[in-house]
Amino acid sequence: MRTIYFLFISFLLVSCVQQKHKTIFVEAESFKNTGGWVIDQQFMDVMGSPYLMAHGLGTPVKDATTTVQFEKPGKYYLFVRTRNWVAQWSKTDAPGKFQVIINNKPVNCVFGTEERNWEWQSGGKITISKKENRLVLHDLTGFNGRCDAIIFTTDSDFVPSNNVNDFDNYRTKKQLAAREPKIAGEFDFVVIGGGMAGTCAAISAARLGVKVALIQNRPVLGGNNSSEVRVHLGARINQQPYPALGNLVNEIGPVRGGNAEPKAYYEDNKKLNAVLAEKNISLFLNYNANKVVAKENEIKSVTAENIKTGERLIFKAPLFADCTGDGTIGALAGAEYMTGRESSATFGENTAPEKADTLTMGASVQWFAETKPDAGKFPDIKWGLPWNEKKADAITRGDWNWETGMGLDMTKDFEQVRDYGLLVVFSNWSYVKNHSEEKEKFANEALKWVAYIAGKRESRRLIGDYILVEQDLTERRIYADGTAPTTWSIDLHYPDPENVELFPDAPFKSIAKHIVIYPYPIPFRCLYSKNINNLMMAGRDISVSHVALGTVRLMRTAGMMGEVIGMAASVCKSEKTNPRGVYKNYFAEMENLMDKGVGKPDLPKTQTYNLGGTLLKE
Repeated sequence: MRTIYFLFISFLLVSCVQQKHKTIFVEAESFKNTGGWVIDQQFMDVMGSPYLMAHGLGTPVKDATTTVQFEKPGKYYLFVRTRNWVAQWSKTDAPGKFQVIINNKPVNCVFGTEERNWEWQSGGKITISKKENRLVLHDLTGFNGRCDAIIFTTDSDFVPSNNVNDFDNYRTKKQLAAREPKIAGEFDFVVIGGGMAGTCAAISAARLGVKVALIQNRPVLGGNNSSEVRVHLGARINQQPYPALGNLVNEIGPVRGGNAEPKAYYEDNKKLNAVLAEKNISLFLNYNANKVVAKENEIKSVTAENIKTGERLIFKAPLFADCTGDGTIGALAGAEYMTGRESSATFGENTAPEKADTLTMGASVQWFAETKPDAGKFPDIKWGLPWNEKKADAITRGDWNWETGMGLDMTKDFEQVRDYGLLVVFSNWSYVKNHSEEKEKFANEALKWVAYIAGKRESRRLIGDYILVEQDLTERRIYADGTAPTTWSIDLHYPDPENVELFPDAPFKSIAKHIVIYPYPIPFRCLYSKNINNLMMAGRDISVSHVALGTVRLMRTAGMMGEVIGMAASVCKSEKTNPRGVYKNYFAEMENLMDKGVGKPDLPKTQTYNLGGTLLKE
């Protein structure tokens, strides 16, 4: 989608030159100094681009600045691609207001105030008096104003389209800023996704002599266990039938556990340093994989784009792993997948609903406050949801159960899902601080952290040669190709009935229902694609029913899956086969590798917590 976006801009450049008009295009995420603004890439495959966001928790963030060269001074028309992110829920005001400042002079327009969808908001006619100009994004609120791009044009008739799909009409062979893709290198195995599953897959394969490319679309590794999302590592490691599996998870995982805790708890650098220590891994942070070339049921290449610079790299290898959580690479390659809840008749599952539906487990925007003598006030927001004493939650920490988006599309609608998560946090906190009967208790409390990278639980599940179902787990149907053990209960989330009563249109809290199981070895056939012959997967996008996903989605389990597919990559390389060939012909080699493991066995064990955050004794 973003390629289309750039081609559209290229068309604008060519068109304007032909008409003797000048057009300059500036991407916000490529600003030389982003200041206090953060780069958000979570939705670029839907809305077309990463963007800058002013995530200041109600305090305006520092300016983002850059320098723009104009060939010729004169009169220009300004357009800014932005949106009013609460317009879907509130017509009272806009939270994400910001200014564009050129050479210390603010443009006579406040941006982020209009439509709910991404649009090119007009900034009117401006005067550019010199060739080199200082461009500034100035946040006015600290409430998640967002800017994708800025256009300056001398063409008074030009109005850029607000429809992302229209960009496809403007394709051209020449691309803006010479963003012709380059070959990234030579690899045996390309792993897309740097959460616990992908990180463990890369390290496991590398330690077994496989040359690996690890692609992660964020600046840190760890996924939901990173400091950006802050979910603790759930489930257990070092279980039968392969007790050595999990030593790698233990090696790179943080010592402390718990959700929504201070940044240091998640030890991002431990994961990063473990990857950098492997000579067989080439790490590509801040690269979003969004294009796949597949022929004859095989992936030939994956293209990834740098979320800051737009540089695009092509990755070729005989073998790929989708550890994105969303099954992104599999979907782009044409892999078969499932979404939502299957009916009880589909797999004969007792826990499944009578009729199939689109309900999925949601995403969590976690948060916490800190006690400060100078906490001060929090803005009494007018754009929040209508709140009252009955709706208010007088707490200082929002955990896993602050969960939004159940029933929405966790790929296409995910910006809405995340934004609603932000909206309810800010609405509740504003009420508690300013209007609640208990507001005096919160006088010295200040929001310390609110996630803007939402912790997702479920989206696509890629179909393998076997689909793990509820009865396999509850009846302990053990298969000969069992691998990493799943140890958590079948843990499925549903909208909290009390919250539904208060917020019938869009609840934001969940309950969990558990079915206890014994440790169960996940079949290897669930870890590779049914119809894309050189694609494996690890994490929450493996081949399971919605019900079975409830147990395998925990991150220690995902990390062990990563260990397993890393081992499979080494067998594929040594035996010149594909994952299905490993299952059919070389699984004895896999068993030997799983018996040995690849992690350090003598390290102290990291802490294990249950769903409620209570430390468990091993």
